[in-house]
Amino acid sequence: MMEYYFAWWNLENLFDLEDSPQRPAWLQNRLNSELAGWNADVLNTKLEQVARIIKRLNDGRGPDLLGVCEVESRSVLEKLLTKIDIPGRKYAIVHSDTADQRGIDVAFIYDLKLFRKPYRSHIFNHVVLKRNATRDILQVNFKTRGSAPLDLVVIGNHWPSRLGGDLASEPYRMMAAETLSYWLERIPVKFGKEVPIVVMGDFNDEPFNRSITDYALALKDSSKVRSRRATRPLLFNLMWEIQEDGIGSHYYDYWSLLDQIMVNRAMLDDTGGLTLVAGSCGIYRDTDMLKNDKPRRFGRPSSNFDPAGYSDHLPIYCRVRKL
Repeated sequence: MMEYYFAWWNLENLFDLEDSPQRPAWLQNRLNSELAGWNADVLNTKLEQVARIIKRLNDGRGPDLLGVCEVESRSVLEKLLTKIDIPGRKYAIVHSDTADQRGIDVAFIYDLKLFRKPYRSHIFNHVVLKRNATRDILQVNFKTRGSAPLDLVVIGNHWPSRLGGDLASEPYRMMAAETLSYWLERIPVKFGKEVPIVVMGDFNDEPFNRSITDYALALKDSSKVRSRRATRPLLFNLMWEIQEDGIGSHYYDYWSLLDQIMVNRAMLDDTGGLTLVAGSCGIYRDTDMLKNDKPRRFGRPSSNFDPAGYSDHLPIYCRVRKL
């Protein structure tokens, strides 16, 4: 029976060397200072560090599908792929350039041997506006390979940060959540049926925050998500099963679960041919990635630089079985 290993990781400022033409002059000037010293050697070290962890995922086999955020461009992702040399893998990229004014996007890396290359018309992107464009949501309609191909929708999220305070910035994450919920309503209409959906991302809120529970409608109780009486598209938030363990994917004064994976009803009741493997969700905590029991950041030469570091987030993962 075929199983897929899905993962998500905020790569923390994976910038390329070239300037982004979308950056306004004032932002370019700010990034010039922030990225001072970000040269080819530093980028190569960052890529090697990130690739080292990606290759360890899934018991050393690498992920079947990996969602990432805080990547500047397709070009830097292509450079990353050259470092992920896993025998038997043939990784490809889905990336959509956005107008995020800090030049950081959401993307997917997936194995072409397991998933067909999606048509351009099967890729959707939305940028959340906060006066200026900031952070995005990326939906990709995949189809599995094999004698009986199955539809699978994966939605990557990077919601607006908590800059300015949790409550002051919360409405922008609610806006992102409303957009996600609208997409979840439209997907069955597009397909003419309910299809398996995996939602993953850095939501900059925790599973119990209102943007997640009241607006994205991602719940702790899977029985409510399974119920055919539900009039709205609900999600089951996998992170609740580890929330109570007191560990997280991100550390800022305390551990938090900003990175989450959620699934829809079709992924729970097996109607779409794919099903969640119960108890398979987790946070990848390699000892190399921790320093003083906190994520070991790579940082930048201009701030908190540690060439032996990785990211300020830890990867999360789950397993999905093809029936």
